[in-house]
Amino acid sequence: MAKKLWGGRFGKKTDPLVEEFTKSIHYDYKLAEYDVYGSLMHIKILKKADFLSITEYNKLHKAFSNILDKIKSGTFKYDNACEDIHTNIQNVLEKEVKSLVLKLHTARSRNDQVVFDLKMFSKDKLLDIRELCLNLQKTLLEMAKENIDITIPGYTHLQHAQLVYLSDYLRSYCNMLNRDYKRLYTLSDNIKFTLGAGALAGAPISSKFYNEAIKEVIKELDFKEIQFEAVENSLDTVSDRDFVIEILSALSIMGMHLSRLSEDLIIWSTKEFGFVEIDDAFATGSSLMPQKKNPDVLELIRGYSGVLYGNLVSVLTTMKGLPLTYNRDMQLDKPPLFSSFEIIEKELKVLEKLIATLKWNKKTIAKAIENDETLYATDLVYYLIGKGEPFKNAHDSVGKLVRYSLNKNKKIKEMNDLELKQFSDKLKHSEIIKLMDPLVSVKSRISVKRKNLKPRT
Repeated sequence: MAKKLWGGRFGKKTDPLVEEFTKSIHYDYKLAEYDVYGSLMHIKILKKADFLSITEYNKLHKAFSNILDKIKSGTFKYDNACEDIHTNIQNVLEKEVKSLVLKLHTARSRNDQVVFDLKMFSKDKLLDIRELCLNLQKTLLEMAKENIDITIPGYTHLQHAQLVYLSDYLRSYCNMLNRDYKRLYTLSDNIKFTLGAGALAGAPISSKFYNEAIKEVIKELDFKEIQFEAVENSLDTVSDRDFVIEILSALSIMGMHLSRLSEDLIIWSTKEFGFVEIDDAFATGSSLMPQKKNPDVLELIRGYSGVLYGNLVSVLTTMKGLPLTYNRDMQLDKPPLFSSFEIIEKELKVLEKLIATLKWNKKTIAKAIENDETLYATDLVYYLIGKGEPFKNAHDSVGKLVRYSLNKNKKIKEMNDLELKQFSDKLKHSEIIKLMDPLVSVKSRISVKRKNLKPRT
């Protein structure tokens, strides 16, 4: 294995099995860019505290800037033999600054370092997810506007309930995404960056130097959303993973929303429903049955919700019994976090395009409405209430009318006044036929104050 950041106390070489088992470079390489940002802050702190001379600082700053350029350009060579990304970067740095690298870890611990890296990584990813969330909302709203007058059956218990606007259905998912966006924004806003906790007990450097140095680097790098605060309790700082758990929770909720949307589209695209058609570019076929057009993208979104939940439970379970402060178990918070970010990012990207290409089958939807007069049952109840009937009586009368219609296989619209009077003498064919119109039905629910819903910005 490559050179380690520790080892003086040990009289034996680490067993190769232990080296392989404990290393994290194969996934924490994702933190490389953020690790360098933290190092640029750290060397400025060391300079202010007189642990580094101006010449030493400038040499380290130049070397770190070179490494950062390589990471951003994709030319940095990751060494899988290293224990972690911190070691990898320090080993590369040593080739440039030689023995000066030995001063770098003054007043520094990977316990403190990794929390900083993970917070900065998370802040970046939360911003990316928020932007993708807005894009999906805009796509849903655009589709809602294009189909503003289409009415569809609304469901409870997967049974026809009442008529609703298709646009309201689509906007309902915008509401969910708005809540997701707000959660992600709040989480990002709550992430406060700290340095100076050391391994667990702090460092022999004034917090004033940390404050000054970090603010200067934030300004130099033009980081607008970085909020730094002094370490108030170093034990909590190095052992806190609440922010990881909160992010995983928020991503799980978003994944649940995307899964529900996917499930609706899966059902509605079946032959039995036929309400919507998924574009060929976002469906797959069968290796045996040539006629098949499968909604695999939507099914995978639905399936990945289980992975998102598992990632959350994984970190909760890891953290639940850990004594203060840092424990190596906490190394395992990264794969679930990285996984959840990647899953949600891919889902939002593919759903945006899939939804933009959906084709709504207006004729099939209209036929489904026409063939089911029970969708107007509640409207008929309110009609009778308007004629002076108590709700319970109206409810019973319409219930009996629906049962009669189904048993006789006769539409309510086709019943004359005499037939209707079996259920209520207030039912008049000429009046109820006007009520049993999709647009009249949905427009009658005036308690819903529809507004031009816009994505959060």
